[in-house]
Amino acid sequence: MGNPFVHIELNSTNLSVSKDFYGKLFDWKLEEMAMPDGSYTSIGVGQGTGGGMMHQLIPGAPSSWLPYVLVDDINVATQKAKTLGATVMKDVTPVMDMGWLSILSDPAGAMIGLWQPKM
Repeated sequence: MGNPFVHIELNSTNLSVSKDFYGKLFDWKLEEMAMPDGSYTSIGVGQGTGGGMMHQLIPGAPSSWLPYVLVDDINVATQKAKTLGATVMKDVTPVMDMGWLSILSDPAGAMIGLWQPKM
């Protein structure tokens, strides 16, 4: 299948409450990671798509889950989304030595992330 969901991220307004809740609700492995702009908690789920948790960075925005979709060329996919009516919320951004992401709002207002891993 082309363009699968590959990562799900929780942007939380209260990260400690979120980690406590999901840590007790599911059998997830939560692992703290140091990131250049703050802490990040990776979510290992065993089988299936894993993800992460971080503090909500958008002022006034509620806690929300953001799915990421795998793309072959993040620059091309981000530009294509823009020409189809998406608003680029975060343009193509490198993520350490792992790859690149961009975050979009589709024409109906739903948020989605694009992800291209470093090969």
